[in-house]
Amino acid sequence: MSIRFAAPIARCQNRMRPGAVQARTLLAANDNPSGVTPLHVNAALRHFAQYGISAAEHARAQATKAARSGDRQGFEWWLGICRALDRRMPRAVELPDCGSAV
Repeated sequence: MSIRFAAPIARCQNRMRPGAVQARTLLAANDNPSGVTPLHVNAALRHFAQYGISAAEHARAQATKAARSGDRQGFEWWLGICRALDRRMPRAVELPDCGSAV
């Protein structure tokens, strides 16, 4: 059986409209949510290595525990790790001192 190769007509021709290409490149899928620093990402990766798929839930529990004990810095830290692992999960965490959702 013979193999036939059909090269494309124009090898560098894009079939999308130029405006659509630019719009798609502006929406990077790997952008970190606001409030997440590279330090949080590094800690989140280590946390994920230790706790696996439940790492975001564990980080949220640690943030809640820190908030109940009045540790604002610990709360912010664990919330940043939770944000790095799951964008939607920290929205449900509430600060007991002000009662507002984060």
